[in-house]
Amino acid sequence: MDIELTKQQREEIIPSLRKYLREELEIEASEMRAGFLLDYVMKEIAPCAYNRGVRDAEAYFRAKVEDLPGACFSEEMTYWREKGRKGR
Repeated sequence: MDIELTKQQREEIIPSLRKYLREELEIEASEMRAGFLLDYVMKEIAPCAYNRGVRDAEAYFRAKVEDLPGACFSEEMTYWREKGRKGR
């Protein structure tokens, strides 16, 4: 699955990436080169983070589903029992 960025996201990320390269690595990169680097990261590295997020979400929801009977349990047939307590 390819992870696509919107035009607005690219317009926000590329200047940040250029600033990182300049200030942290002392590399001047044109907007085009930063765009190429972003494309590489999105193709090669982003799927690792995406897959991790999917696995984490799956684990979270599995835990919630396993606890569903306890979380959604409501005692049955209590009307007369509760009415008897109130009437005393």
